Amino acid sequence: MDTKILLENGTNELEVLEFKLDGNAYGINVAKIKEIINYQTVTPVPNAHPSVEGIFMPRDTMITAIDLKNCLQRGVSEPGGLFIVTNFNKLDIAFHVDSVVGIHRVSWREIIKPGTTISTSEDGVSTGIIKFDDRLIIILDFEKIVTDINPETGLKVADIEELGERQRIDVPILIAEDSPLLNKLIVDSLHKAGYVNLIHTENGQQAYDVIQECKKEGTLKDHVQCIITDIEMPLMDGHRLTKLVKTDDETKDIPIVIFSSLVNEDMKRKGEALGANAQLSKPEIGNLVRVVDELVLGDK
Repeated sequence: MDTKILLENGTNELEVLEFKLDGNAYGINVAKIKEIINYQTVTPVPNAHPSVEGIFMPRDTMITAIDLKNCLQRGVSEPGGLFIVTNFNKLDIAFHVDSVVGIHRVSWREIIKPGTTISTSEDGVSTGIIKFDDRLIIILDFEKIVTDINPETGLKVADIEELGERQRIDVPILIAEDSPLLNKLIVDSLHKAGYVNLIHTENGQQAYDVIQECKKEGTLKDHVQCIITDIEMPLMDGHRLTKLVKTDDETKDIPIVIFSSLVNEDMKRKGEALGANAQLSKPEIGNLVRVVDELVLGDK
């Protein structure tokens, strides 16, 4: 899907596609979307998850179709409507929706993080809410929706076991990840890999505040020698964080690893332009450890 925002660097903005289900407004980051197509008849898959409508093959590419209404426990979709065809975590998936409203360009600072009254931190499928004059748009956590259907699409934590016995590593690493579940999994995985000196934050703004405080106290090297960041985060996204770090003479040499479900060819070019040292798709937790090893340990 063509969008100008992919050509811009570190603006801390995103484009959200608003769509409708049962008259309610939901949103998805445009960077996840490949195309929007009319509903097509799908082939059911035996013994599939109840939310999986089936598979179809536009242009010789097999795509799994997911009934988003069913995922949100709002019943079962009838034939018709649209498929939003997405790509994230190296997967092509179509989500069945009623209709599409349009695209809104917003700052990450305008996105309200859902409170615990809406959903618990690990069980909710909303990553944020956008408030307009006449309505609220709920941004859905599509990665979690897919992982709930098939856990094998999530972080491949078992890859850490393949690294074998590891020595304790005191190199300080700063992590920016807004998903409480993924934050915990990343921290646990790094701990298993020997990295014990970790600071984990919920978004790019919190991570940047840590950096600024360390600069002020003259303790930057003691607390931040590597940064691992998601891209999609409230207040400040990972690309904006990368730009701020890499354009500051005091921090530009700190290696940054972008670890996100959005890492595709377009986003890789954007990350490279911003100065990211490495970019990995989120299932690759084993590769994340190997890349961090190379960046912070070198030939040690």
